[in-house]
Amino acid sequence: MKNEGWNTLLHEKVLVLMFEKPSTRTRVSFEVGMRQLGGQCIYLSPEEVGLGKRESIPDVARVLSRYADVIASRTFSHETLEIMANNAEIPVINALSDLEHPCQALADMMTIYEHKQTLEGLTLAYIGDGNNTANSLLLAAAMCGMNFRIASPEGYDLPENILHKAQGYASGIGSEIICVREPRAAVTNADIVYTDVWISMGQEAEAKQRRKVFADYQVDSVLLSHAKQDAILMHPLPAHHGEEVAENIIYCQQSVVFDQAENRLHAQKALLADMLGGSERMVGYR
Repeated sequence: MKNEGWNTLLHEKVLVLMFEKPSTRTRVSFEVGMRQLGGQCIYLSPEEVGLGKRESIPDVARVLSRYADVIASRTFSHETLEIMANNAEIPVINALSDLEHPCQALADMMTIYEHKQTLEGLTLAYIGDGNNTANSLLLAAAMCGMNFRIASPEGYDLPENILHKAQGYASGIGSEIICVREPRAAVTNADIVYTDVWISMGQEAEAKQRRKVFADYQVDSVLLSHAKQDAILMHPLPAHHGEEVAENIIYCQQSVVFDQAENRLHAQKALLADMLGGSERMVGYR
């Protein structure tokens, strides 16, 4: 997809973006991606949607199934996403929920592969909150044979069900999952250093407490120096400079943060083509 650019694989297909949360990368990458595939995209803002308030989730899912070919939904609650998927007659993509962020993980794996030429056997160190991004990143890493280390403060660990699921994937491949408190312990000799915001949308009331709890979990040049010399730095954006990342560090030579952002476009194009049958038409396409 990245090499081919624009094509007509999904000509006459329609994607509906249904967002309860605002977004830069998720919205633009899906919209541009669908248009580059020759399809159409319709964006429904939080005010327009009113899921569960203005209209029931099952009703919205059933109606959109009559209009469109696929839905990408960005919701606060994962339960909302599940209700929509259970009532829709078309594919529903998780464009972010409070539990997972799988589209980001797809782009992350693609970015790591581009820079390391492999995924199997690499060690990824995640520093910070065991949030939706961490959950999907862990599951993807475990599926791909990567070692995963996470350093989180007490009370901000990965959910037990996600951890158990990832351990099941990892056990069949031989990769390891390690949870620690000390960032340096996670980062030492790692191939990838990854972090995310301390305060996500919907957590603004916890901002003061979270800044205090995560004060020792900032990724700076000193922490990064404990990783391998050729380690790469990753962040899903938006970044809060001076909080989870030191000022300007995402612009350093080791950073692949903006490659990650670009690859959201290409990974999602592949996802859409696979879901809607376009990948089958790619055979022999030049």
